[in-house]
Amino acid sequence: MSSQRSYSFSRQVLVNGIRDGIPIGLGYFAVSFSLGIAARKAGLSPFQGFLASLFNNASAGEYAAFTLIAANAGYLQVAIITLIANARYLLMSCALAQRFSPDTPFFHRFLIGYDVTDELFGITIARPGWLNPYYTYGAILVAAPAWSIGTALGIIAGNLLPLRAVSALSVALYGMFLAIIIPPARKSRVVAGLVAVSFFLSFICSYLPGISTLSDGTRTILLTVLISCAGAILFPVKTEEENADVQ
Repeated sequence: MSSQRSYSFSRQVLVNGIRDGIPIGLGYFAVSFSLGIAARKAGLSPFQGFLASLFNNASAGEYAAFTLIAANAGYLQVAIITLIANARYLLMSCALAQRFSPDTPFFHRFLIGYDVTDELFGITIARPGWLNPYYTYGAILVAAPAWSIGTALGIIAGNLLPLRAVSALSVALYGMFLAIIIPPARKSRVVAGLVAVSFFLSFICSYLPGISTLSDGTRTILLTVLISCAGAILFPVKTEEENADVQ
């Protein structure tokens, strides 16, 4: 009976996670390479940059932290700005927590919480049914090393490559975002509509007085909460029990 549990080890699930994590890892490597150049300007060694990316897999948070380090900011300032820049991951973690089977051990939730990023969240939350943690483990096995190694190599390379050439490699990451949102949007008009609304409101809010002064992370959190609440109220999703009753 234990083999049927949603959190049981499955080689196929792990392999699927590794497969889906490869394009994410490639995108991460490109982005973290340019991040490594910023880390070198802040005075970090390749090993320090590797550790920074290994324990904080977040581009915006690390860019902000490296900027403060370069300005000789204190530990508390770096901690606070990193928390603010990465606050959106709290929402993603809450959403993922609802997708685990109630009997899933805590250590699985804890380990997955280590690496909740936009892309890993997207491919994980899109899977049907209860989440099997080994799928996310597979993706993390590829994504986390790619992000960390890319940062270290970026520090080593320094300014040898033109910054524009390195930044151009990050275009691959936008392609991954599209790959995450297009499949569910094609299956559901509601999802497609909410995605379009989120794009529109995000663009408008970047120019509205007052709201435009907020950080990108703060605007993202506010829009995510508002749009998600509106979607849940206006277009509620039926539970499995309700669907069974209809059938």
